[in-house]
Amino acid sequence: MAGLNKLVGSYDEALAGLSDNMTVMVGGFGLCGIPEGLIAQMVKMGPTGLTAISNNAGVDDFGLGLLLKSRQISTMIASYVGENATFEQQMLSGELNVILTPQGTLAEKIRAGGAGIPAFFTATGYGTPVAEGKETREIEGRHYVLEPALTADFALVRAWKADTMGNLMFRKTAANFNPMMATAGKITVVEAEHIVQPGELDPDHIHTPGIYVDRVIQGTFEKRIEQRTVKTAAN
Repeated sequence: MAGLNKLVGSYDEALAGLSDNMTVMVGGFGLCGIPEGLIAQMVKMGPTGLTAISNNAGVDDFGLGLLLKSRQISTMIASYVGENATFEQQMLSGELNVILTPQGTLAEKIRAGGAGIPAFFTATGYGTPVAEGKETREIEGRHYVLEPALTADFALVRAWKADTMGNLMFRKTAANFNPMMATAGKITVVEAEHIVQPGELDPDHIHTPGIYVDRVIQGTFEKRIEQRTVKTAAN
């Protein structure tokens, strides 16, 4: 995007340049805070061979589950299979290459990628299949695994509020993975619930500065609940 105004008027424009075999980060936690419209646009565009980086893969008929159903994802880097039977079936059959990563490690790999840190040592996963094929080191009597950082061709992020310059605010559970992914994409696309003019966001409450953001689009969200649990009414 040229200039300071990052606002785009269509999903075609928002995902211009996305093509086969790219790596795509998708923010959110479960079904909370996912960029629903951008995911639907990926399904419509039809790129294949994608590597998707996300905490989980939605459910069978919503979120990233739609891309799995259409066989557009070839590799999934995630921490949780969740409620997605399609994800489970493709993983167990070997159709989908799945790199399961401890949740905290996944978040830090993305944060490191956005910060320009190529790799870091963590004790999580040492002595387990997570550490297979990776460098390990003993530091002050404790064993650690070297984890490479993660970046992506596109980072697809959902924000609660964005201004037209790309400054972002996230709300509650939607702040999981979205802020760090916004820093780790070569092209960062934000689908926002509310878009305001520059100066309307309290600068002390901005979570991601606009320098990381390339495109902003107004979204309309279903906000589906993954597992609806209600209390039985008293008689």
